[in-house]
This record gives sequence, structure tokens and C-alpha cells, in this order.
Amino acid sequence: MAKKRLMGCSLPVAIILGITLLLLSIASLATGPLGGNALKLPKLFIVEKPEVELPATIVFHLFGFPITNSIVATWVTIVVLGVFCWAVTRKMQLVPGRKQALLEFAIEALLNFCRSIAGEKNGRRFFPIVATIFLFVAFNAWLSLLPGYGSILVHFSDGGETHLLRGANTDVNTPLALAIVSFVFVEIIGFRSLGISYGKKFLNLGGIIESGKYLVKGKIKSALSSLIFGILNLFVGFIEFISELIRVVSLTVRLFGNMTAGEILLLIAVFLMPWLFALPFYGLELLVGFVQALIFASLTLIFLTTAVASHGGHKEESAHH
Repeated sequence: MAKKRLMGCSLPVAIILGITLLLLSIASLATGPLGGNALKLPKLFIVEKPEVELPATIVFHLFGFPITNSIVATWVTIVVLGVFCWAVTRKMQLVPGRKQALLEFAIEALLNFCRSIAGEKNGRRFFPIVATIFLFVAFNAWLSLLPGYGSILVHFSDGGETHLLRGANTDVNTPLALAIVSFVFVEIIGFRSLGISYGKKFLNLGGIIESGKYLVKGKIKSALSSLIFGILNLFVGFIEFISELIRVVSLTVRLFGNMTAGEILLLIAVFLMPWLFALPFYGLELLVGFVQALIFASLTLIFLTTAVASHGGHKEESAHH
């Protein structure tokens, strides 16, 4: 006789899940703002009203430099990434285990992604910076969902207190630093690949120099025409330079805005209905962290590819080679 099933589960499992869901619902209502006030529960069992702080707060000073809670979270991300990679790669095997297979899958996927956009040669060339940005942004987002972030307090001698850990992506300084790193690498690789010709897109004096030559030869009409085109080229170069700087602002605001909005959404969900209502949003934030990391890394890859491909007759292999 076939066992009875409910929602794809055996009946005992379905009953256990139903009871668990019911208990979580009761606990969520009881410890939320409505149930907590109605039942007069101790403060220990009631989720406090969330307080959103946009600026990162200083936890301690190191050699005279202020260390904020977002910097501490950044260090945690670096340590976790380093330890994970070391643990996986210290005993590499021809037949990989689960951890090695997971890392190899992630690395291979990122490398193939770089190749698909930048081509074989430049894909491998850009891979280190693109993969580093992706993993750093993603782990910053995922680790900030763990217990301790935004809950562990540091008490000061003057009676003040602050959170020890804060999601690094929600401090505007971290996305800004990443955007600056992306910008610097794009410009360095652009100059290394195309030489001085890469700088001509920002400052092209060819028309003005040519105008001077025509003027010396007495060709006033040609000199005037070259001067007009030279001024236009200078204006276009100025616009190009401004657009490069706007990329920094765009990358910063996009990452900071999305991750901060997600954190505020989680705080509100946890406050309204702890335990139950926040669970779907935790899953959503896992996805958002991945998407934002992919967007930041993808835009950096596109900027790098454009830098070496434009203004220089680039002859890279087709991306689909």
C-alpha cells in the first residue's frame, strides 16, 4: 500500500513541517512589535526597533588610524576568502573532492565568462582583477547575513557603544574604493596596451598642431578648419574624461544603494515578524549579493575590454573563437 503524501512529502514529514511553521509563526508574532507589547514580554525576547546608520562607526584606533566596523568586516571577508582558498588548494588532487570541485567550478565559470567577452588572450589577462572583485563583493554581501553582523556590540569606557561588524558593501567607502581600483586598472591596462595613443582620447592636440603648421605655410583657410576640428577634439576628449570619472560614481552608487536598501529591508522584516517573515528576504539577499557582484565585475570587464579595443585598431580574437 502506497504511503500517503502531502505537498510532495510523506505525511509524518509534512506534519512536522506544519507544526514547525506554526511554532515559528507564533514566535514571530509574539516577539514582534504587536505581540511583544500586547503580551508584555521581557526586552530579551523582543526585537528592538531598527536604527539605520549610514556612516560607519569607529571601533578602535590602530597606530593612530581610525578603524571602523566596516573595515573590520572587510578584514573578516579577506581572512575567510584566504582561509577557504588555502584549505581547498593545500592538497590538490587529480580527482577533486567536493570543496576543490566547488572552487574549480567557480573559477572555470568566471574564466569562461571573461573569455566570452574579452577573447582568449585578454580574457585570461583580465581574469585576476575581475574574479577578485566578484568574490570580494559577493562574500562581503553573504557574510553580512551571518549572525553577529549588526548584533555584536562594543562598549566604550565613556558609556557609548557601537556594532563590531557592519556589511562592508553598505559603507559607501568600500564601493568607492572598489570603483577606484576598477578605474585605475582600466587606465593602466589601456596605456600598457595602446601606449600614448590611448591618452589621445582624452587629450588630442593633433588638430591644433596641424593648424599651426598650416598657419606657418600661410594657408589661412586650412589652418582655421584644422583649428575648429582641433577644438572639437579637445571638447570630445574632455567629455571622454568626464565619462571615465562618472563610471566611478556609477559603480559606487549602484553597489552601495542596492546593498544598503537590502539591509534596511531585512531590518524591517526582522522587526515586524522575527524568525519567519525574514527568511524569504535572506534568500533574496543571497541572490542580490551574487547579482551585484556579477554586475560590478561585468562592468569592470567591459571597461577593460573597451580600453584595449578602441582607439587602437585592436586585433583581438573574436569573443566566440
